[in-house]
Amino acid sequence: MKIVFASDSFKGSLSSEKINQLLGRAAREVFGSPEVVPVVLADGGEGTLAAVLALKKGRKIAVTVHDPLMNETEAYYGSFDDGKAVIEMAQASGLTLIPEGKRNPLKTSSIGTGELIRAALKAGHRELVIGIGGSATNDGGMGAAAALGIRFLDKKGKALEGRGEELINVTSIYMPDRISELNDAKISVMCDVTNPLCGPMGASRVFGPQKGADEVTVKALEEGMENYRDVIRHTFGVDPDKVPGAGAAGGMGAALKIMLGGELRSGIDTLLDLCDFGRLISGADLIITGEGRLDSQSASGKAVQGVGLRAKRAGIPCIAICGCTGEGFEKIKECGVTKVVTLTDNNITPEQAMERAEEIYYKRAVQVLRSVGTKEME
Repeated sequence: MKIVFASDSFKGSLSSEKINQLLGRAAREVFGSPEVVPVVLADGGEGTLAAVLALKKGRKIAVTVHDPLMNETEAYYGSFDDGKAVIEMAQASGLTLIPEGKRNPLKTSSIGTGELIRAALKAGHRELVIGIGGSATNDGGMGAAAALGIRFLDKKGKALEGRGEELINVTSIYMPDRISELNDAKISVMCDVTNPLCGPMGASRVFGPQKGADEVTVKALEEGMENYRDVIRHTFGVDPDKVPGAGAAGGMGAALKIMLGGELRSGIDTLLDLCDFGRLISGADLIITGEGRLDSQSASGKAVQGVGLRAKRAGIPCIAICGCTGEGFEKIKECGVTKVVTLTDNNITPEQAMERAEEIYYKRAVQVLRSVGTKEME
């Protein structure tokens, strides 16, 4: 019996690593000594680098960078034997790096992420994978691009540092000083949102409040982003409002795609490719996946969908254990998931499931594994 564990975290209660531990204990209780393959999942945000390092041989490389408030700090990127480098934006420009009382996306910059990219390129890496979840910034990626030699100039020709409050001042983008290492670099961006740069679903209005912006700040950011968008249109002949994902990470998606030539890809697909998921599941009898809440959005590029589709292609049964289900969760069964199990039921409320997550998850896992090979699997 070979079982692959590939579950996303249950935010607020169980990490992907903890779920793997619980599934491993349940598998041993039911089957004795099965072959188990634990896969730690992440979506491009905080923990992505750790997840990749847990699955793929590599080294953490320390780099002195600037955090979102422009203070010096130490961050890491992953260097791998196949020549790839993995960069996690949250390491250098993450929201968790700023105390709640100091969060203001007018004042933050993505410069540290650019410094990580620069360090990886200067070290000889030419294939970069960049996870852009969990950012504290809404600077359109200006800070990161500036660290790579792209200059953003105001009407007097002065170079801007790249904070959110400076978006309104950009009048031109100067590209000749862009570092040469970018010319032959291949950049993949882990991006699970399709938001445009501006508008009701744009970076400022959707994600600004999550980063500490009040109504006045959101309005200022949106006005600045509209100006920035117009300069990008004029300079590159591309409308960021028509580029799905341009608004990701406060506009970092736009900078990576339009100025650096990056490819915006599903986070889960990128991670599964990085860890050679097809090889890991070869010969497996069962795959167990899951997430905290399974609903219609789960079938739109989330972890369970990515794992389920790979299972379907390989002809392997795939069970999703989740905290609870929401409207439209049935769509996931079109993506290779053969059975859905929840921690909640008539006897267990969502609140109880959160409080006793480890205990309840373990019991459900044992029940699921005991059902393998029976009609209950259907």
